[in-house]
Amino acid sequence: MVTPNNPQRRWQAACPNCGGPVEFASPASASAVCSFCRSTLLREGEALRKIGQSAELFEDYSPLQLGAAGRYAGAAFTVVGRLQIGYPEGSWNEWHLLFDGGPDGPRSGWLSEDNGAFVLAFDAPLQERAPSADELKVGAQQVLAGRPWQVASKVQASLLAAEGELPRPPGLPARAFWVADLRNAQGEVATLDYGDPAAVAWSIGRSVPLAELALTGLRAESSKTLASKALPCPSCGAALEPRLENTRSIVCGQCHAVVDISQGAGADLAHYAQANGMEPQLRLGSEGQLALLAGGKPLPWQVVGYLERCDLPDSGEDEQSFWREYLLYNRLEGFAFLVDTAEGWSLVRPLTGAPRPGAGGSMQWQGKVFKQRWSYDAKATYVLGEFYWRIQREERVRVTDYEGPGVRAELLSREQTGNELTWSHGRQLDAAEVLKAFKLAPEMRAALKRDTAALSDSGTTLRNIVIGLFLIAFLFALLRSCDDDDCEAYKSSYGESSAEYQQCKRSSSGSGVRTGSGGSYGGFSSGGGSHK
Repeated sequence: MVTPNNPQRRWQAACPNCGGPVEFASPASASAVCSFCRSTLLREGEALRKIGQSAELFEDYSPLQLGAAGRYAGAAFTVVGRLQIGYPEGSWNEWHLLFDGGPDGPRSGWLSEDNGAFVLAFDAPLQERAPSADELKVGAQQVLAGRPWQVASKVQASLLAAEGELPRPPGLPARAFWVADLRNAQGEVATLDYGDPAAVAWSIGRSVPLAELALTGLRAESSKTLASKALPCPSCGAALEPRLENTRSIVCGQCHAVVDISQGAGADLAHYAQANGMEPQLRLGSEGQLALLAGGKPLPWQVVGYLERCDLPDSGEDEQSFWREYLLYNRLEGFAFLVDTAEGWSLVRPLTGAPRPGAGGSMQWQGKVFKQRWSYDAKATYVLGEFYWRIQREERVRVTDYEGPGVRAELLSREQTGNELTWSHGRQLDAAEVLKAFKLAPEMRAALKRDTAALSDSGTTLRNIVIGLFLIAFLFALLRSCDDDDCEAYKSSYGESSAEYQQCKRSSSGSGVRTGSGGSYGGFSSGGGSHK
């Protein structure tokens, strides 16, 4: 039936399984999930037919919900459905948006998660034959829809649950299918969805801050709802209270166990223990004002996570480096990483798009050429706080760092774990800027300033001579300590209480030190999740 006095001409019918009302906002929608009995229903003319049963949705604290409304590019939309998709490293949501009717009637869109941000995408026709999943190689170039793309991820996923109104039947729960994400230099992200082998779905979208969508009808966020998120630590029983809607991993403040909550609070929470690390120089929960780009407007960023990382030398003769990363959060901008290495500080954030390959192994992004500097394996050795991806013990990441032109250069970083690849972009910054941004005490200046930070400055001849003498002395100390203590070079150069020395002592690699590289430019954002 058509409900009266409704410009959207909503169509309503009784669920053939339980008799409950099922409503369709769009005449083009082909399927829905009954909110009463969870039956998956197929619309056939004026009747509904049950074709399956949807599992219960797990609680993931997303701010979105059915009935929320907003605007994009001047058009109003309503959130009418959701797919909850799982894959070995976690899960993600695909929210079905129904836009107000235009010349061609109502239009569907998809709002989904992407490395701590959101992407709004639309289904599009693909004129050529879609490549098979076997043909796609992560990191390779692929020409589709007349444009070059880089394959960013390829994961085997399955439908966990569904709710609301959907443009097509959601498929069978637990049946595995491939989902591939592709990105380009225009900042776009496209998806090949192999859920229906006979008709591979192709969609194209862009990153969009939730604040720009002028959303209303979101889940109420209050002290009551925040308190309801608390769950016991599976290791010690202390209360875990995730504060961010898209948290996938959280570290217990009492026993420091790393807990996976990517499957929801009701799941059997996987976790692992870790040895104590250093106290972060920037306190969790503290806030600082930093601009993403040089000369840009400073924005408030809150420290929500802390990581200690090291590279993994190929042999015992190679040097090793250690560095720290702070995960920052801004309600309007999403996430960024403040990276502290032996060569100085940098501020980077994950990209929605992907740089274009250039000559001689370089990469091009936004009209600038970035030259490759390092390529190495790395891992996280210690974490604190909350993270939007699932953190796994001893997970290795292949990192390639690139540096742009200029004294205070812009930076690119490429990180690949298994079948997922993430690009990050950012800039170098002075320790003084970090000190000012977080209003730290002046006595912390020495601890924040890296000894080799001046290598990035134009400098004077005298400064370069001093640096050269320092490096010679450092290499001499390193050679003298090879038979004694692999970390003695850190102790003599930075001090016994330094983060470098303490982190080296905790590392179990025993393969010597690598102080020259200074660590990663990018943020550790493995497993950010695929999307529609």
